[in-house]
Amino acid sequence: DSMSLSSVLIQFLNGLASASSLFLVAAGLSLIFGVTRIVNFAHGSLYMLGMYVAVWLGERIGFWWSVPLAALAVGAFGALVESALLRRLYAAPELLQLLATFALVLVVKDFALWAWGPEDILGPRAPGFTGAVTIAGLQFPEYDLFLIGFGPLVLGALWLLLTRTRWGTLVRAATQDREMAGALGVNQKWLFTGVFALGACLAGLGGALQIPREPATLLIDLSVVSDAFVVVVVGGLGSIGGAFVAAFLIAEIKAFCIGLGLSQFTLVVEFVVMAVVLVIRPWGLFGRMPALARGAGAVEPPLAAPSPAALKAFAALLAALALVPAVSGGYTLVLLTDILVFALFAVSLHFIMGPAGLHSFGHAAYFGLGAYGAGLLLLRGGAPMELALLIGPLAGGL
Repeated sequence: DSMSLSSVLIQFLNGLASASSLFLVAAGLSLIFGVTRIVNFAHGSLYMLGMYVAVWLGERIGFWWSVPLAALAVGAFGALVESALLRRLYAAPELLQLLATFALVLVVKDFALWAWGPEDILGPRAPGFTGAVTIAGLQFPEYDLFLIGFGPLVLGALWLLLTRTRWGTLVRAATQDREMAGALGVNQKWLFTGVFALGACLAGLGGALQIPREPATLLIDLSVVSDAFVVVVVGGLGSIGGAFVAAFLIAEIKAFCIGLGLSQFTLVVEFVVMAVVLVIRPWGLFGRMPALARGAGAVEPPLAAPSPAALKAFAALLAALALVPAVSGGYTLVLLTDILVFALFAVSLHFIMGPAGLHSFGHAAYFGLGAYGAGLLLLRGGAPMELALLIGPLAGGL
């Protein structure tokens, strides 16, 4: 029983140490999200960039100097990205913002691959915190204790910045009502650039501080950003305190899942927690309902019926496609089939986003369910191909 209690305590402390890094990246995402309303899918890439830059600098100037410099470098990169790219997308639909930041994920990943190679890179140990302390009869790393204390210090510094400075007051005003802040004369361009730079700096700091605990890897960006989005949603949009509480909650859940040998369920469990929180509090634990946009909505013209000429051209196109198997085969037929399959997939996504008004970033799941449904009916159910193609897509629909 004493060993069991000791293991529980160590897992709890492991969760606290992970919560500090998770809080740093989530706090930056929450700030950016709350003020600019940009869906920054590339925030995990900033975290990853902080890790690589810290490793590169640590070999030259030492670990403790590399951490703040890596954070500042990532913050400067964030300011450049905001001013050169994202500033042009504030009025664009959220889906275009998401696609632009996802493209940034690919750019940063390819840059890291070019600069540091495909292998995972181990960073230096933190001087002064290389040993372990005995807690309840078990060894616990000194550096993890440092991280446990560092998270609340950053929370306190952010609280002072946002509540005791004029710039922080402007940030909080923009978080609550961006349009009204602009109407009162706030220079939104510089404010947004500053907020994005600070959020990127926090993400870079979180990545740099994680170097003594795990290697820099090209795969960490998407895993970190999924955790960060869960934390931001659970804590509440734009709430730094909410991000801290949610980071603690999510990190502890993941730590105990790993401790119980259920590491494969960590992602599922955190999304279940997010769903439960949103059912109870739709704006998160500490979030508020955002101010409604005051601009007049664009009036969409009614959908015009196709002209007779367009219908004839469409019928001719169908006839030409129907003749393709008779005059061609092999790669051409396979390529044309792929084109038509993905055209149908694109139409289905457009249908959900248009008439339904929903942004379905998980739309490929229905594509996969249809494929598995048809394949299982054909191969295991013994159904003919035509029937499998008709019934299989019902799996996605259900």
